[in-house]
Amino acid sequence: MNRRKALSIIAQSSAAASSIGLTQQSLAADKPNPAKKPITIAGYKLDRTLRLTDGSVAVKGFEHIFEEAAIGDANTHVFSGPATREVTEIGLHPFMLAYANENFRKYSLLPIFPIRVFRHKSIFIRTDRGITKPEDLKGRRIGTPGFSSTSLTWIRGILQHEYGVKPTDVEWVVSAKDSSADSAGKLSKQESVVPTGLSVSTGTAGKDESQLLVDGEVDALFHAAEPKAFIEGNPIVGRLFPDFRSTEQAYYKKTGIFPIMHAVAIHNDVAKQFPELPMALCHAYSEAKNKALAHIVKMAWADISLPWVAKDVEETRKLMGDNFWPYGIEPNRKTLNALFQYSHEQGLAKKQLTIEELFHPSTLEFLES
Repeated sequence: MNRRKALSIIAQSSAAASSIGLTQQSLAADKPNPAKKPITIAGYKLDRTLRLTDGSVAVKGFEHIFEEAAIGDANTHVFSGPATREVTEIGLHPFMLAYANENFRKYSLLPIFPIRVFRHKSIFIRTDRGITKPEDLKGRRIGTPGFSSTSLTWIRGILQHEYGVKPTDVEWVVSAKDSSADSAGKLSKQESVVPTGLSVSTGTAGKDESQLLVDGEVDALFHAAEPKAFIEGNPIVGRLFPDFRSTEQAYYKKTGIFPIMHAVAIHNDVAKQFPELPMALCHAYSEAKNKALAHIVKMAWADISLPWVAKDVEETRKLMGDNFWPYGIEPNRKTLNALFQYSHEQGLAKKQLTIEELFHPSTLEFLES
């Protein structure tokens, strides 16, 4: 891709984003620097990425525009849309499925992980069905809004490997609607893959996963976001692990795994034209994240509206270390390989993937300073 085409892509991307109401922040919009190469970065505005969105952290040698985009929409833009963004946040498992099953090769991953979440908290149950432990899920009907999302693949893998509950032990019900679609975007094709050999049906038309649980059409629910009925305090909906904090901390102590949900991907044409860009992005994202963590340690008690957040920060550092949100391959190798294994075991990825296949080769040795 030559510079003229790159500029054209950015112009098209900016126009498209504007037309659908996406928030954009040109990081030097008033006085663009012609000596720097323009790129577009898409993703969520998080504490880890905030300093990229506001321009206080730069990508060395480049001038970037940041577009906010929900993950489902970002996935679709890359896999089946115009794919005009040079750099984008991406669902890790959807990327794995596109690579393994669809021969998708337009983008490569960078070892940057904007969203990672322990997933024991994401299992919700009907409180009147006698479900008190993971093994009680066997033989039950479990609802989900998207079968092959990253979060669902993690939950099934954890249940199988930690508690002996296999995907074949339950009946799956895929809801027709998603109560969190306003924040997660529309499910991408790669989040809706259903393997053969399982009992899978579609939920009642017009009902989201939360309503399926409230109406008793399912016994439990796996979902990345808290279902509407749980947020509203409906007593019929509870968590399988009420003290999920202790459960997830024990899981981390045992496995060393902090589940990864999203990564960052770079267009291979752009990486080929600007070979210094992948590492420049790793350093920029890492700088933005490290500044966010330092701010949390120092000022979370003032910035975040939770009375005991300072205690959370202290306990997290004690358990996971000062860099409790690491980027780079080596600190995350076990976590990545676990998801690769789970996806193949669950019949989703046609092959067991490797780190070397998915991540841009120039970033495999990236280490945070």
